[in-house]
Amino acid sequence: MTSPAYKRILLKLSGEVLMGEGKLAIDPAVTARVAGEIKDARDAGHELCVVVGGGNIFRGLSAAAKGFERATADYMGMLATVMNALAVQNALEQIGVETRVQSAIPMAAVCEPFIRRRAERHLEKGRVVIFAAGVGSPFFTTDSGAALRAAEMKCDALFKGTSVDGVYDADPKRNPDAKRYDTVTYDTVLADNLKVMDASAIALCRDNNIPIVVFNIREPGNLASVLRGEGVSTVVTNA
Repeated sequence: MTSPAYKRILLKLSGEVLMGEGKLAIDPAVTARVAGEIKDARDAGHELCVVVGGGNIFRGLSAAAKGFERATADYMGMLATVMNALAVQNALEQIGVETRVQSAIPMAAVCEPFIRRRAERHLEKGRVVIFAAGVGSPFFTTDSGAALRAAEMKCDALFKGTSVDGVYDADPKRNPDAKRYDTVTYDTVLADNLKVMDASAIALCRDNNIPIVVFNIREPGNLASVLRGEGVSTVVTNA
């Protein structure tokens, strides 16, 4: 069996991925499907860290724009990511995948605090580690938190699961002539404001040479496909 191209990956999911088509903030059926995707990747020999956003429950930036004090709104958003992390943990453990949630904001009653060496040990034992609460400070997005954790955990790549199949030069949902990139550089993403992730996350991945793989997580089986090099995705790299 050949070794996977990316042995250890960080999977970044938006909170909206857990919503499905209904009005539930966390749809159990959709969450179970996402957990199945993670299990398949783990069973294929990958070590997985996961970061889930909180936009399905509370989005700090949107709340700040409507009058919330920014730091307070961001802390509320961080707590939303903990709820999502626990939901994904529950779904994973129901299908036999050992999982640990580590939060950047200590809350010992529900999860572990973030401790890098402990997280590394969990991965070595085959567990999935879900990082919650961003970086633990306001004014940073979960994209930045994902990039930071990917660097700390020495991940081979950061996989961003979205509702589109890669990076485009315009919004493909609004512009049918939008061009999709197979590969693109970090500098192009930043210069052209391609909206892959926020600028600080892109810069952190660039500086640590962590490829960003953008793919459609809503397509069943796509994570495993992209990891095998068969699915459709865009890879953001230095070259």
